[in-house]
Amino acid sequence: MVEMSYKPLGKSGLELSIIGFGASPLGNEFGETDLNEGIRAVHYAIERGINYFDTAPYYGRGLSEERLGKALKGYRDKVILATKVGRYDKTDFDFSALRVNRSFEESLRRLQTDHIDLLQVHDIEFGNSEQIIGETLPALVELKQAGHVRAISITGYPLYNLKKVAEAFSQIDAILSYCRYNLLDTSLDDVLTPFAKEKGLGLINASPLHMRALTQLGAPDWHPAPKRVIQKAKEAAEYCQQQSKDIALLAMQFALAHPYVSSTLVGMFSVEQVEQNLAALDTQPDLTFLAEVQRLLEPVKNSHWLEGRLENNDPGSVPKGS
Repeated sequence: MVEMSYKPLGKSGLELSIIGFGASPLGNEFGETDLNEGIRAVHYAIERGINYFDTAPYYGRGLSEERLGKALKGYRDKVILATKVGRYDKTDFDFSALRVNRSFEESLRRLQTDHIDLLQVHDIEFGNSEQIIGETLPALVELKQAGHVRAISITGYPLYNLKKVAEAFSQIDAILSYCRYNLLDTSLDDVLTPFAKEKGLGLINASPLHMRALTQLGAPDWHPAPKRVIQKAKEAAEYCQQQSKDIALLAMQFALAHPYVSSTLVGMFSVEQVEQNLAALDTQPDLTFLAEVQRLLEPVKNSHWLEGRLENNDPGSVPKGS
């Protein structure tokens, strides 16, 4: 059993486990989950060395934070706890400083804590960049300066928008992007990785399984990726199964091999899922087989969809589910 490794989150002073516990499933974002099993999963993850736990008010509309807060009773000092501000429902966004502060207080209550280690602006592509830079992020800086927060970051899907905001606001500590470094999409390395390295920013890679597309179970019906991407992922999963391989394990191994990313954040809600993700640390991928799967996925590589405001999207983005 390989022990957990840890990496610095840029210059923030935080050291994150290279596998992070994504708590969105605790909010039933991917279907109904059992509270007690979720609590067991959190405790088991901590025992196995995972110290980075990420949630948001949006996940389950507060349910994920509430459940994670219960699970972390007696364990709070063992973890780096991250939550977010700015997004509260599918179409409910408020990036004002007033809402940031109110949201922060609400999160503290739900999480049963007096501070947040990493506070993030959630899905900045849905906001006006000028407001994010001139109002939202300064509100986070004030919370950090007051000692309520240890580090701040921005999150989102379009890469160029994340880079633009990070260039304009130099006080952030990290950037989190999702579905942009995995077997289907490696464009993180084209846009954000060189920039983060240059500026000394932490980089968090979320959704290494492309929001379940790179699993035997397959993508949920609501998955925003183009249909041809979902189909190719399904073909790759079937090919892996025929070869007695698990595409999810291969995808995790691939993501964890990234030399710069501070932590790879993956959703979990059961002890079994924690074990499955940790298994990626214990074995190295078959490079020949990995190359075969990459060739199968090559026709749809780096396909990305429209997310948020039109002006904030990456070049070449297509409508969701097209």
